[in-house]
Amino acid sequence: MTDISQETKSRKFFSSMAEKASKAAGSQAAFVIATLLVLIWAMIGPLYDFSEEWLIFMHVIIGLITFFLVILMQNTQYRETRALQLKLDELIRATHGAHNMLLSVEKLTEKELDILWEQYKKLSREARHSMKQGISDQNVPHVALEPQGAHEAEDTQ
Repeated sequence: MTDISQETKSRKFFSSMAEKASKAAGSQAAFVIATLLVLIWAMIGPLYDFSEEWLIFMHVIIGLITFFLVILMQNTQYRETRALQLKLDELIRATHGAHNMLLSVEKLTEKELDILWEQYKKLSREARHSMKQGISDQNVPHVALEPQGAHEAEDTQ
């Protein structure tokens, strides 16, 4: 039990620190500091005669900063995407007439997503056509994870 609570504390600590660091890295102050550092770097170059050691040192520092910022941004983006997906799933789940099969749709295969995409494009075209004729577009048609016509072909066999 201690291992689990220790792991949870560790994850919460990392998430908290990553969120704070990401917020700080994206702030106006961080931009000003980065600009000043680049200017200082450019000004001290002549003092070191733009030596190879000076360039290597600066490249290593910049590389490390970039590496850590990419990890922070990836962590933040992952958490925000998951939270957004959960909110969308809840809206689908709570909406009467919505297709619950779309819950966790991001876990479908590329082929299944393409099938759904084509069906929703067709629904969109039909809805726009209906609206131009003054007909409501608020019906809830059937959506499936098989290509259009596949189900009818199975029924005829």
